[in-house]
Amino acid sequence: MTTRRLRVLIQRLPPESATMTALRNAMTPEELAEQSESGEPEKGSWSQSEQLLALLADRVARLEYVLISVNTDSKSKRPRPPEPIRRPGAKPAKTHTKITDEQADLLFEMLKERV
Repeated sequence: MTTRRLRVLIQRLPPESATMTALRNAMTPEELAEQSESGEPEKGSWSQSEQLLALLADRVARLEYVLISVNTDSKSKRPRPPEPIRRPGAKPAKTHTKITDEQADLLFEMLKERV
């Protein structure tokens, strides 16, 4: 086996493997901090189990949001909907921006003209 092949095999090990755990345990706190700053776990490949676990977490978060929303007073501020866990290869979700007062007035006037 070539050293290149060995390197590729080690790089492809799952994060929870004994080898990767030993490598992480050997890192200094500074190296760990640098890895957490520059790491991009969403670019890694996910197994089917990880995909299903992320889906389950999203659904539970959505149920929690609905439960809180239903039991919140109509006069109280409602919570923000949960954002799904980022999947590998997926772009970040677009954030919704609120319309300004001028835009709301214009929209109201346009709707008023149609009625």
